[in-house]
Amino acid sequence: MKSALLLALLLTTALSAADTFTMPGLKQDIEFAKEGDVSLTLDAFTPEGAGPFATCILVHGGGFTKGDKHSFIKPLFEPLSKAGFAWFTINYRLAPQHQWPACVDDVNSAIRWVKAHAAEYKVDVKRIALIGESAGGYLVSAAGVTANDETRVAAVVPFYTPHDLVAQVRMRNALGGLAGFIGMDELNEATWTKLAIISPSHQMRPGLPPFLQIHGDKDDKVPLAQSVNFEAKMKAAGNSCETIVIPGGGHGMGSWDKLGSDYQTQLIAWLKKTLK
Repeated sequence: MKSALLLALLLTTALSAADTFTMPGLKQDIEFAKEGDVSLTLDAFTPEGAGPFATCILVHGGGFTKGDKHSFIKPLFEPLSKAGFAWFTINYRLAPQHQWPACVDDVNSAIRWVKAHAAEYKVDVKRIALIGESAGGYLVSAAGVTANDETRVAAVVPFYTPHDLVAQVRMRNALGGLAGFIGMDELNEATWTKLAIISPSHQMRPGLPPFLQIHGDKDDKVPLAQSVNFEAKMKAAGNSCETIVIPGGGHGMGSWDKLGSDYQTQLIAWLKKTLK
């Protein structure tokens, strides 16, 4: 009995240690905003050297209802660090306790905070990219297409993103987790209207920053057609948009390692070219 308890304790400790990301230059759990009684925190990585550095703000996925700054987006921490980028990974308010636009507001708060603390973290405010995956991809795209002078960034990288919420709901014929996100649970005219209004693909305009999309062609959660259609709309509006397709890739970059994908190398190359 004691041996079993000891083994369970060792396994729990090992799993906790594996889930903890530490490295030189990383500061964790920094409050960047407070909304009511919710403290919003981020982790900040600063490379060695004088800077200022090209910078990435990372936004995790989780269907708008779960996850945190160490979830799902974690495979990007090491390659960005090794490539010499400063980066920040953020928490945001989750549904259904907090409905749209709370999470988009939180991304914009993070952008403003990073710019305000640029000197402290050696950030080049003219070379900031937003990177998000799944729900986080929606959030960085929404922030990118609606930005003002305070929140404008130099590039946006959404991974396997539902840019068109109308198309996403029609595909499933159900709101699913989006019900808590938008605060509506019936598929009526008001719901369809709201889904359209808050979809990045329905907010297209000229003058947007360049986008790089990364999407697997075997994604059964958010179909590749979402990225194909968004790229077409971006280009029709005169904006720059590229899409990297991951052959055999499902939903979630964590599953791509077994495919031997070089998406991280392609991402870093694009960021260096775009944020030069």
